[in-house]
Amino acid sequence: MFGRRVPGRVPRPAAHAVNESAVASPRALSGAPVPRPRSLENSFVHPESLSLMSRRPRSPPLITFTAMLALSVPLAACVVSADATSTSPATSNATTTDPTGDSTAGGADPTDTADPDTAGSGDSGGPGSASLTTDTTDAADTTDAPTSIDPASTTTTGTTDAGTSDTGTADTGTADTTGTTDTGTTGEPGVPVALGTAEDYVLLAKTAISTVPNSDITGDLGISPAAASFITGFSLIADPSNKFSTSTQVTGRVYAADYTPPTPNALTVAIGDMQVAFSDAASRQPDVFELGAGDIGGMQLGPGVYRWATSVLIPTDITLDGGADDVWIFQISQDLTLSSAAAVTLSGGAAPRNVFWQVSGAVELGTTAHLAGVVLTKTSVTLDTGASLDGRLLAQTAISLSSNTIVEPAP
Repeated sequence: MFGRRVPGRVPRPAAHAVNESAVASPRALSGAPVPRPRSLENSFVHPESLSLMSRRPRSPPLITFTAMLALSVPLAACVVSADATSTSPATSNATTTDPTGDSTAGGADPTDTADPDTAGSGDSGGPGSASLTTDTTDAADTTDAPTSIDPASTTTTGTTDAGTSDTGTADTGTADTTGTTDTGTTGEPGVPVALGTAEDYVLLAKTAISTVPNSDITGDLGISPAAASFITGFSLIADPSNKFSTSTQVTGRVYAADYTPPTPNALTVAIGDMQVAFSDAASRQPDVFELGAGDIGGMQLGPGVYRWATSVLIPTDITLDGGADDVWIFQISQDLTLSSAAAVTLSGGAAPRNVFWQVSGAVELGTTAHLAGVVLTKTSVTLDTGASLDGRLLAQTAISLSSNTIVEPAP
């Protein structure tokens, strides 16, 4: 390109442009006319002048990068798509917890239909949202209170539902505590509660034993630390030894803490054994919780340990069905009430000596009601007119009778 004529004016580089109107030469200051610059038309441009003109400062790299930004695609489009390698909010955790309790290893639920990386792609959950499956509750999870309960044959791990699993993790299900059984190991399963020397008495109380005549009692009565004067309605007849007394209403003997030794000491031991038996019965691991929400009328119950945190009502007949060596323990945190004319009966050879009613509150048997078993109560027992019992009443306060029939169980 050297030696070639350059038509027209050669523009000055923008970086070296001079505003001639703003620069005053000496000639202009003196008032002399300023000659017009000689036209470069038809002039040769020396290679050195071209070299000088090209010596303008190089634009910093930012100009080139900015130009690229202005002319090229947006910077975000230059980033390689990270769909295959990036982690979206739906998959950032090592384990995603299903609202129903399932655990999905590795992050997102396999049923997720949302694109985890593309915003505004039409997914209902927005960017990075994931769809979690909801487990379906099996009907087997809900157990109504049955009319016949056999803890020995229905013990399960809280009724486990296989559920709908995510990535092979099974749902543990939900157990209904109404009439269902627990797998907890029953303390001394099938072993009767040891009564110690309290077993020597059909009625044993600490504060009082009273009756509205005439009752019919088979077995011995004992009271301690209260004296014989707190045994009323029995018309007691003192034995010449003064170690016990008798009554026409009692087939057996009546003992009190103020009688001649060794009676007082024997009664103290018996009262202590009664309290130990109460604690033993209360400590047994239950098989059944809150059966019937405290209303067990009309049920047939197999041997086992039953627990209620409430009172228990027996409005209609129930049956305890089992063998001669089977054991029933009923743990009741409040009161036990047997409605008038309702009965607890035994079948299959079940024995009253192996049925234990451990009651933290009061016990009441309605008119003509019938109960079988050993009553261990922390408070009092009241039998209304005509009520009967095959078993024992062991009360940590008082026993009140009204023309009742009570027979101690066979050994």
